[in-house]
Amino acid sequence: MTEGHFQEIYRIVEAVPAGKVVTYTTVAVLAGRPKAARTVGWAMRALRRGTHVPWHRVINAQGRISLPSPGAELQRALLENEGIEFNATGCVDLQRYGWQG
Repeated sequence: MTEGHFQEIYRIVEAVPAGKVVTYTTVAVLAGRPKAARTVGWAMRALRRGTHVPWHRVINAQGRISLPSPGAELQRALLENEGIEFNATGCVDLQRYGWQG
């Protein structure tokens, strides 16, 4: 994966509006690499602190946060601050909050 691929991923994630989430798989599809969901995760991990890319809006295909603690708590708080609700099992309703590009 080249730096250009990461930049395309970042461009897509930057387009996700506040109050919406996108899955790793959807970002990969939008980037023209439908089997590269893990690469999207690697790109999110490569972001530097203070980035303008809204990394917190990227979740897994089950509607869950994939980060370990303490990152998971931060991501959830950022999403909740945007009005995104989690159910009792910690999932986001992708029908309601999902963004398809």
